Amino acid sequence: MKNNFKILIFLSFFFVLFSCNKVKEIEMPNIILIMTDDQGWGQTGYYHHPILKTPNLDAMAENGLRFDRFYAGAPQCSPTRASVLTGRNNDRTGVFYHGYPLNKNEVTLAQKLKNIGYSTGHFGKWHLNGIRGPGIPIFEDDEYSPGVFGFDKWVSTTNFFDIDPIMSDNGNIVDFKGSSSEVIVNEALKFIEKNVKEIKPFFTVIWDGSPHNPFVSSKDDKTGFENLNKESREHYGEMVAFDRSVGILRNMISEMGISDNTIIWFCSDNGGLAKIIPSTVGELKGNKNTMWEGGLRVPGIIEWPKIIKPRITKYPVSTMDIFPTILEIVGLKNYEASNHLDGESIVDIFESNEEIRLSKIPFRFDNRGALIDNNIKLVVNDIKNLDFELYNLLDDPTESNNISKINADLFETMKDEFINWNETVNIDIKKKKIIDPIHWRDDEKYFPFLEEWAKRREYSGYIKREPFSVLFDSK
Repeated sequence: MKNNFKILIFLSFFFVLFSCNKVKEIEMPNIILIMTDDQGWGQTGYYHHPILKTPNLDAMAENGLRFDRFYAGAPQCSPTRASVLTGRNNDRTGVFYHGYPLNKNEVTLAQKLKNIGYSTGHFGKWHLNGIRGPGIPIFEDDEYSPGVFGFDKWVSTTNFFDIDPIMSDNGNIVDFKGSSSEVIVNEALKFIEKNVKEIKPFFTVIWDGSPHNPFVSSKDDKTGFENLNKESREHYGEMVAFDRSVGILRNMISEMGISDNTIIWFCSDNGGLAKIIPSTVGELKGNKNTMWEGGLRVPGIIEWPKIIKPRITKYPVSTMDIFPTILEIVGLKNYEASNHLDGESIVDIFESNEEIRLSKIPFRFDNRGALIDNNIKLVVNDIKNLDFELYNLLDDPTESNNISKINADLFETMKDEFINWNETVNIDIKKKKIIDPIHWRDDEKYFPFLEEWAKRREYSGYIKREPFSVLFDSK
């Protein structure tokens, strides 16, 4: 009898424990990260772009926290993506420039969330597996695939992609039809719906290939852009398609009844392009690949109806903050990384009007850098030669007046801080084996596909360039 009683107590305790864990699992917020490719800070309706309408991004901004000072981790695609997944400066992770692979020793957000029960999915552009060139499917055994870095499900390409993309579904090559933005959103929604039915929290990364060149958009999406040059017309058409896909995603999340406790965090991977008209960066200085505001500052919104009340903030935030913020949200605030984090959690500003950031935001890319201390910005034109400038973004948002001489003490302080921080990056780099990227035309694994892919619009010119054209001359 005593033993039976003990068994009953144990079973009761186990049931309560299981129930509590189930409740905790159900209450975990769902997380969706959306990133565009080369969308400039000025390319939204809510920033009053002269011709581009983005009704769905505008609706998201009206319902969430709109960041007016949101920064990509670097002024280029792969480096910023590395910063999102790790919370670290891109050079620390081995991603020095576009196409470099993410170092295998990096701890990613997908891995951390997967470890606590999240289902993880990546949809769209990856560009962290050491492959350059137009986006192609990623092989299942790729040693730098999304699966290696914690994603259970992935429908991905190596790089940018356009209408009717060919992609990899966990290593299986699939030829999709339709707008690239809607293709990946629809695939992400299948993944989301499956997890909703299974009552499992999900982490979904949707990295679009738009509006990166080569620009290709449908006839309908180019409506209203007839007076632009061809590249600009196609570019803005891609933005229309992307915005529509945001609307599809938000509407379906609402229909599933999970919008209240679903975090949707949107941003671009770097500043806008220089040759597109009208301007992609508003009145900011510089464009993609520069350390000026036009190269680093991008549109950013986070929507989480359960917690965040709609408003606009000028609090400076970067993609390096995504990793520590989400870890705090899911209860891993005291996670002690063996790796140095360059971002910080911004959970405290979700329910406050704080506008002053206590920590500085550091950048390092291509022997250049920057250090942002709220309105004060140190621009590093050449790290090796210690070429620095200083700007006050509040008084001089176009970075026209170098104040380093009239604010000598502040200038020296900022310089010293950057130099000291930069040395910590150098120390991290020395610990790593650096892998240089290659073009997929040079990868033997892709040779069997070259003849067939040469018939595809997005690959034909790339494949047939010398010396690879000889592969086809003999047939």
